[in-house]
Amino acid sequence: MALRLLQHRSAEGERSVIAAQGESAHIVPGFASVRALALAAIAQGKGLADLVEAAGVGSPIDIAAEYAAGRLIAPIDHEDGAHMFLTGTGLTHLGSAEGRDKMHREAAAAEKQTDSMRMFLEGLEGGKPAAGQVGQQPEWFYKGDGSQLVGPGEPFAMPDFAQDGGEEPELAGIYIIGEDGTPWRIGLTLANEFSDHVTERHNYLWLAHSKLRQAALGPELLVGEPPAHVEGASRIVRDGATVWEKPFLSGEANMSHSLANLEHHHFKYDLFRRPGDIHVHFFGTATLSFSDGFQTRDGDIFEIEAAPFTLPARNPLRRAAPANVAVRAL
Repeated sequence: MALRLLQHRSAEGERSVIAAQGESAHIVPGFASVRALALAAIAQGKGLADLVEAAGVGSPIDIAAEYAAGRLIAPIDHEDGAHMFLTGTGLTHLGSAEGRDKMHREAAAAEKQTDSMRMFLEGLEGGKPAAGQVGQQPEWFYKGDGSQLVGPGEPFAMPDFAQDGGEEPELAGIYIIGEDGTPWRIGLTLANEFSDHVTERHNYLWLAHSKLRQAALGPELLVGEPPAHVEGASRIVRDGATVWEKPFLSGEANMSHSLANLEHHHFKYDLFRRPGDIHVHFFGTATLSFSDGFQTRDGDIFEIEAAPFTLPARNPLRRAAPANVAVRAL
């Protein structure tokens, strides 16, 4: 039975780590954060599941009740948000080229592929190399540091200047860098890689602008071998009613790149192997309400759910107040 890790903050502000398997869950004694647990596992040369077992069984806890009470926080964080990277890859799923191609179809002619389609096809051909080989590099983007991470149930703050606030249901890999610079995968989470698709559609060279947005994680971090097939649902709720819903697929069986290939092309950069840093890397999606012509509104609620996770990633949408940005000369 797969181990899931969660982070909890009590009404008094005390933090703890929760270990969940199936429907049972308990506090992991001796640890206040998943990051501390991961660093201890590296130092002791143990796997996370082994370290959790060695720590013993603390108080039982009802994670659904704690989620409803707002006491579950993001399953990974860092006390210094500048040491947490939010990044991702696109055009990695077997249906993802269609949605992206719709955004700038005017650039495509029968005899000329768009850059997006070319990149997708290159990934389809070379994104899953044999073990020990390096495959085609994917599209890559930067979303921000730890200050951009939205916790379970917390609202997305769509910038005042944004043209769109759209969901992207996907899986994210959670990593920590060991003292010797080795990246260690802690596990996978459900994620909403929130983006501005209208800005991207205007000109795909504005992809970098469209991705500088917040992102949310589901409350559970799945430890161990990543599942090859993940199937779930993405929906938008407005005024208590579901106004858009669609199934989404992820996992390597539904991707044009292997996780190992995506990981290699991220961590090949020295910048991303700084000891102690946390990385949240979004693996991409093929399911967008924007591709169906749906327009989100202030107050909409995004819900993403998929087994083997038992709790959804759920976040409302809010438009932020205008920022007073003024550069002054010294």
